[in-house]
Amino acid sequence: MSPARSEDLTVVVVTFNSADLVPDLLDSLKVGLGNLTWRLAVADNASTDDTVEVLQRLAPRATIVEMGRNAGYAAGINAATAASGPTCATLVLNPDVRLEPECVPELLRALEEEGVGIAVPRLVDGHGELVRSMRRRPTILRAAADALIGASRAGRFAALGEIVTDVDRYERPSAPDWAEGSTQLVSADCVASCWPWDETFFLYSEETEFHLRAGDSGFAMRYVPTARAIHLGGESTTSPGLWSLLVANRVKLFAQRRGRLLAVPYWSVLLLREGSRAVLGKQTSRRAVATLLDPRRLASPRGPEWLS
Repeated sequence: MSPARSEDLTVVVVTFNSADLVPDLLDSLKVGLGNLTWRLAVADNASTDDTVEVLQRLAPRATIVEMGRNAGYAAGINAATAASGPTCATLVLNPDVRLEPECVPELLRALEEEGVGIAVPRLVDGHGELVRSMRRRPTILRAAADALIGASRAGRFAALGEIVTDVDRYERPSAPDWAEGSTQLVSADCVASCWPWDETFFLYSEETEFHLRAGDSGFAMRYVPTARAIHLGGESTTSPGLWSLLVANRVKLFAQRRGRLLAVPYWSVLLLREGSRAVLGKQTSRRAVATLLDPRRLASPRGPEWLS
């Protein structure tokens, strides 16, 4: 793989009612990209606040694609990428990310390694706590261990945990199967081979699908602890609608990759997990159980109207 050329780097952001987040994101780009030359492409998913106006005022040279509807995260990434033109590397960011100094040059160095297609940084949340962002590929055993002993305990063992929970692992470079998708640098070769993102995933599991598919195509992922960023985080663990969408898309992705036959025990394990938490009164899990038991909703987990 040829070394990345900094003058061609593209930053892709997908916004939805992100007016309060955009100013700090833009400020962080200036320090996070260091001396690199870059361009910004934003896809706005029909924000009802003044996100577009804020972008036009603070980033007048940015390419802004107004989607005209809430088309989802993957669709936004595809639209912004298409509008940005040829590039040697694409930095995909959530609007609630804040890059630390020299984050992207560190990621670029990782892309210069032979076969590496995606590089991700060390993340902390808004309180400075480590975000355990590295993941192993989903399996029935890992889902069962999560349901029975919890993700934190299961994650200590590679065979049992999908989330890499060992804090020491985040202090050194690693090669996870996939990673939390708020901040990722993708090489031009990987973009050319693996784009577009799967737009049938409206929200959640889209980065899992893309990262695993890139791995299938021979592109390795690198976790780079010297590259650092802040991810303020979202509402998936507190919003019943978002959590149920996350769970439904996990089933969808597993079925897509492993087939419907194996998806049945995987679905059963997720139902056990969410059911045990629903009995304890957890509202997000109650909604997830209702979704898992509704063939219609489970078969089509997409679109903003699905969250109602």
